[in-house]
Amino acid sequence: MDSPLSDIEARVLAVLQAGFAGSRDPYKQMAERAGMDTEQFLVVLKDWKRRGKLRRIGAIVNHIKLGLTGGAMVAWQAESERIEEVGNILAGFEQVSHAYERQTAENWPYNIYTMVHGADVREVERTVNKMSRACGVTTYKILVTEKELKKAPPTYITG
Repeated sequence: MDSPLSDIEARVLAVLQAGFAGSRDPYKQMAERAGMDTEQFLVVLKDWKRRGKLRRIGAIVNHIKLGLTGGAMVAWQAESERIEEVGNILAGFEQVSHAYERQTAENWPYNIYTMVHGADVREVERTVNKMSRACGVTTYKILVTEKELKKAPPTYITG
């Protein structure tokens, strides 16, 4: 079992979960908010990465504010021996923000999921057709986004 967070680690996590500042040097600003220099801040992140506590740091993009009001989760039924190949092809489309594998169920044979974005639903459908041709998978379901309920990063430290 891992040890609890040190004071420095807790400060780094608190700043990370608050999000990136809109600046050219976000790590410097985040380090300042955490009360340390940039080098010390980055040492903590590199240590977490090395120990497997941190996989990646990425942006949470509000696609609607970017003008991409069309969106759909697409569930794909790929042959089990092609899952990695198909997943890599689908994930390679710039309109895809998420691509992952899931177990199938008795009445739900889909094993790859992608989140596809576009200016509208028609554009999303055109992209999905291109994706289908590119990977050779023709059995899929387009689950159009009707309403976004949550777009917020997780919070681990409060107070």
